[in-house]
Amino acid sequence: MSIHPTAIVSDGAHVPDTCSVGPFCTIGPNVVLGKDCTLVSHVVLEGHLVLGSGNTIYPFACLGIAPQDLKYNDEPTRLTIGDNNSIREYVTISRGTAGGGGQTTVGSGCLIMAYTHIGHDSHIGNGCILANSATLAGHVIVEDYAVVGALCPVHQFCRIGKYSYIGGGTTITQDVLPYSLTSIERNNHAYGLNKVGLERRGFTPAQIKQLRAAYRLLQASKLNTSDALAAIRETLAENPEAHVAYLADFIANSTRGIIK
Repeated sequence: MSIHPTAIVSDGAHVPDTCSVGPFCTIGPNVVLGKDCTLVSHVVLEGHLVLGSGNTIYPFACLGIAPQDLKYNDEPTRLTIGDNNSIREYVTISRGTAGGGGQTTVGSGCLIMAYTHIGHDSHIGNGCILANSATLAGHVIVEDYAVVGALCPVHQFCRIGKYSYIGGGTTITQDVLPYSLTSIERNNHAYGLNKVGLERRGFTPAQIKQLRAAYRLLQASKLNTSDALAAIRETLAENPEAHVAYLADFIANSTRGIIK
């Protein structure tokens, strides 16, 4: 085990022999690290925190800290993080609150860039990228392989659909459609399909064509959202496609409304 002499590891913390803990790191008594984790330096791990294996955490990141919620009363809530994440400098991730389910979660294979904040009771999927200073309020859901650009504030209870891409500086106050491109340069609107991102993730030309047809109904047909959703459902009756069905269900289940 490599633990720098200036690091503080509390009794009760679980740190496997394969981990590296750099100078001036602080690990609380209820922290559980997986194998092969690297804490570069000045990292703070607090609360009931479980980290998977292969995570790298850079200087001045604070994980499992108390939520920024006035209703929080030191309940034993949790933060759970998966495997092989890169968590960069000055990232803050709060543990959950009793009123929000008690747990914040981050999946595996994510890149969380410098100064990002993930608020209490948020849930981040697998393969996500949160660029510098992305700011997620409490109760935000970011689904698999979504990209949140730099300097993006995301309102409480918003849902960011999988494979979506949000341009830098975009304020998110409603749900972001899966597979979409959304940008402040387009008046905070979704303006098309994330074709490049989908191709990189192995989507076939046929699947992209079907998604593009659904997006035309939603964005370019002059139909309101309810009528566009009905039209998308009609296409599914003739040609079932799981990705299009997921898009339709996402729209139907949105509680905050969608960015269209």
